[in-house]
Amino acid sequence: MLDTSVFLESDDKLAVNRRFSIAPMMAYSDRHSRYFLRLLSQRSLQYTEMVTAAAVVHGDQDYLLGFSPEEHPLAVQLGGSNPEQLYQAAKICTDYGFDEINLNCGCPSDRVQSGSFGACLMADPGIVAECVSALRSAGDLPVTVKHRTGIDQQDEYDVFRNFVQIQIQAGVDALIVHARNAWLQGLSPKQNRDIPPLRYEWVYRLKQDFPDTEIIINGGIKNLDEVQQHLKLVDGVMLGREPYHNPYLLHQVDAQIFGQTKERFISRFEVLQSYYPYIEAQLEKGQPLTRMVRHIIGLFHGEPNARQWRRYISENASKKSSGMNVLYEAEQFLG
Repeated sequence: MLDTSVFLESDDKLAVNRRFSIAPMMAYSDRHSRYFLRLLSQRSLQYTEMVTAAAVVHGDQDYLLGFSPEEHPLAVQLGGSNPEQLYQAAKICTDYGFDEINLNCGCPSDRVQSGSFGACLMADPGIVAECVSALRSAGDLPVTVKHRTGIDQQDEYDVFRNFVQIQIQAGVDALIVHARNAWLQGLSPKQNRDIPPLRYEWVYRLKQDFPDTEIIINGGIKNLDEVQQHLKLVDGVMLGREPYHNPYLLHQVDAQIFGQTKERFISRFEVLQSYYPYIEAQLEKGQPLTRMVRHIIGLFHGEPNARQWRRYISENASKKSSGMNVLYEAEQFLG
């Protein structure tokens, strides 16, 4: 069991501290990944994969929203543009015990656009504001918006600023800015993470323009030194794929970013072994090994024999008879 006392407030409610967070990522940020990453940092705010409001209201809620208590602090990211449906979804998410509700206004994929949500919503800040108001009225959870600096070739700071100002007037608690435009046509979601130029200076300027609003920066940030530099100018930093590909960088977050004096793990191997009981419990519930171990592949990034360890797990975890034996056998490569 994780020591959750490090992020409990006096009234036993979990504090939402956005100084460092791990981005919601489709096909990555599932409950197994979140549990694993929580072993490395107890203070980081984590997010679910985006779930649509329609799916939450009409679908399998336990499958979509279920999580372990150890994953706190945890925000749920919703996709949608229907205020009433978002209100209903937010009520359900509140009952499930999430610590924050986030509205996705940054995803540029065709599938998301066809549902009239994600980055395309930046073209209609009024609708987004209605959604923010609806989410806020559903309960007492903080409501945040994750968005881009703009869409397509829009290149005017004032347009970006206007979008933000309207959300602030609607009562948004914090804004998480992926500091690139989203190109809705001509680029894939992967290309949208790399090709549009970064505009960190716009996010810094935004914080100057709205000093009383919590502004979080996201996009292209690779290490904790860069995080520290951004924190001089904004309230928080969100990392996306880097913690997934190199998760061990998170073991320094609680000390370096949150000022915790004691680091919880010395070695990657200790982190791995701390994950074993969770894997065993999930296997007993019938979960296939691959669902848990795919998230640990980057744990030994840059270490001797990491490739052999990674390959052994990748080649054997999907076999029908695979269990903990695969991990025990893979340890031979770790020295």
